[in-house]
Amino acid sequence: MTVPAAGAADREVPDVFDPRGYADGLPHAAYRLLRDRYPVAWQEEHEVLGWPAGPGFWAVTRHEDVVRVLKDARTFSSHLGATQIRDPDPADLPFIRRMMLNQDPPDHGRLRRSVSRAFTPRQVDRFGSVVRERARGLLTAAVATARAGNGVCDLVTAVTDDFALLNLADLLGVPAVERGLLLDWTRRVIGYQDPDESGPSASGPDGRPANPRSPAMLQDMFGFARELAAHKRRYPDDDVMTVLASDPELATPELEMFFFLLTIAGNDTVRSAAPGGLLALARHPDAYRRLRAGAVRAATAVEELLRWHPPVLSFRRTVAHDTEMAGRSLRAGDKVVVFHGSANFDERVFTAPHRLDLARSANPHVSFGDGPHVCLGAHLARLQLRVLYEETCRLLPALAVAGPPRRLVSNFIHGLKSLPLRLVDVPPGE
Repeated sequence: MTVPAAGAADREVPDVFDPRGYADGLPHAAYRLLRDRYPVAWQEEHEVLGWPAGPGFWAVTRHEDVVRVLKDARTFSSHLGATQIRDPDPADLPFIRRMMLNQDPPDHGRLRRSVSRAFTPRQVDRFGSVVRERARGLLTAAVATARAGNGVCDLVTAVTDDFALLNLADLLGVPAVERGLLLDWTRRVIGYQDPDESGPSASGPDGRPANPRSPAMLQDMFGFARELAAHKRRYPDDDVMTVLASDPELATPELEMFFFLLTIAGNDTVRSAAPGGLLALARHPDAYRRLRAGAVRAATAVEELLRWHPPVLSFRRTVAHDTEMAGRSLRAGDKVVVFHGSANFDERVFTAPHRLDLARSANPHVSFGDGPHVCLGAHLARLQLRVLYEETCRLLPALAVAGPPRRLVSNFIHGLKSLPLRLVDVPPGE
């Protein structure tokens, strides 16, 4: 792997690796400096939060370069080193490569087609009606809670966490009594850098924190996936796990990895994007009024809110053969990390990117990725977000931030742990 010599200019390069740097939101000043002066910049992968140091990587921050990395799988491989910034244990890499996300074309095409068959038009139509009822019910309960108290409600704990979780459970066909497991697994895997989310850390044989994506740490999830698949073969239903369990082309390890991918990505994409969009609307009351008045289509607004608050902060690729980008020589084996939040605010692509424009028509954001690994469930995520914002507009005349949001400590997921909003005005003395 390339380790460039540190010159005077390189010492000015801001650190966008440290997960703690995202606790206050997207680091726009750092992103802007990188885009303008160091669009492909070397980042030290220092030890942080108990996790060991790594070899370093190239941070890619301009929209054009991010799209190139995501589209060019021959040069920038998902297979060689998987897709997380931290290098996996070499012993775990064959296991991690079973997941479609960590494969290159054409190998991942068969698995992608298999799971695509699970999302039938009938299922999507049924899913849409259930999602609307759920959004309406959760928001109505949140308003009642706010009215019974001081007018404030935490939308993450009262609405968006359950909204994402219960929608996913319906889609997969997970029994109601088991649904809490999905959130526990998501917190363990996605929130591993945040002590509030990860819980007590397990240690590996070397005393370091155990990788939550390692085979040893996922056995309970995989055991559940096998049991659920066996149940669906005996008692088929109109859900994704029934389709996957009955697919003769899917080996058991592949089915387990599908369950892992759908559980984690399917839950956390909406779980992160939904409160981020609501926070943006609360901070831009004029935009919210226009949305409520019908001056902007909800589907168009969803795209701008996704651009503004991308649920995924970064993805990693590994250089397959020597290449060049933005004047930098990248060598085979180098790690390359694309930063979605930076690309989404690139002035070279987006006019006035720091203006929330719900009617923005040319909006090529990369919040769901691009290229062969573009998010498989993007249409379902968009459906859920559109419905949630529509029901919010219908039930809540105004949104106001009632306290600082608490954000996930992570350089991977752009999550919110708490979002206190004032939903109703409570007269003094009540």
